[in-house]
Amino acid sequence: MMSIAKIKRVHLREVWKHEALDFTQWLEENIEILGEAMNREIANAEREKKTESAFSIDLVAHTTDGTSIIVENQLEKSDHDHLGKLITYMTAMQASTAVWIVADPRPEHVAAITWLNESSSADFYLMKIEAIQIEDSPKAPLLTVIVGPSEEGNSIARSKQELSERYHIRQKWWSKLVRHTNATRHSHITPGKYAWIGTSSGVPGVSLNYVVWQKESAAELYIDCGKGMDNTNVRIFDHLYAQKKEIENSFGRPLTWESLEGKRACRIRVTVQGGYTDSEEVWKKTHDLMTDAMNRLVSALDPHLKSLKVESTAALEAK
Repeated sequence: MMSIAKIKRVHLREVWKHEALDFTQWLEENIEILGEAMNREIANAEREKKTESAFSIDLVAHTTDGTSIIVENQLEKSDHDHLGKLITYMTAMQASTAVWIVADPRPEHVAAITWLNESSSADFYLMKIEAIQIEDSPKAPLLTVIVGPSEEGNSIARSKQELSERYHIRQKWWSKLVRHTNATRHSHITPGKYAWIGTSSGVPGVSLNYVVWQKESAAELYIDCGKGMDNTNVRIFDHLYAQKKEIENSFGRPLTWESLEGKRACRIRVTVQGGYTDSEEVWKKTHDLMTDAMNRLVSALDPHLKSLKVESTAALEAK
């Protein structure tokens, strides 16, 4: 029967007594080992690279296409201090890749590097360094990637970046709309990042909302009196729908009436062309259309909303 030798772990300090003087120097001279673990070609590395702020980086390596890689070494359990250094050095050197080599990666740092890969366009690696030996063979390094960039992580990062950009542009969109001279009912609202903003119509559970998508926008009356109030929502909607002809005549054209079956809310909406992905030069025209639609919608609905308020007051007095 074939005899198979066992691998045994050797204490790191038996191989590299000093992190900076021994391990970092060894890695600089054997940088191809790091490249193999990352599955990337690394051309050279420079030890103790100084930044403009006088920080000292363990290693700055370079790929064959000139991309910089920050390497931070820690021959012990990972800690917050080294994680902070990794990010600081990466920013200072404007590198696109950071590698953190540790003896013992903590779960919270594994999670942190995973999050960084999913939340930025940069590549982050967390690697575990071990020293191994087979019987009496020379001691050898074993570098294992614990966390690294992946297609799934890159996809998540792209999605998060797109979402962040979408939030930013929508907040800018709403900032301009609430300052529009005709947006009087919504001028007090702090611009948000979501697809809608709203204010009370004066009837509890009934709001006046603006909504925006990429290429369309809307003004609407939104009916949602809360959880367990589905019947109240429908009653309000039906009350207004019974006056549909009068309301639409007052508004000036047909409206979209949605009872939203299967959902607890109902709405009456008017949609206009133009959304937040248009150029900012087009936004003003779209905001003109939206605010005009909202003001005409309020004017058309207001008499009927007042009758609802009278009904609500009478019901409360009856109690």
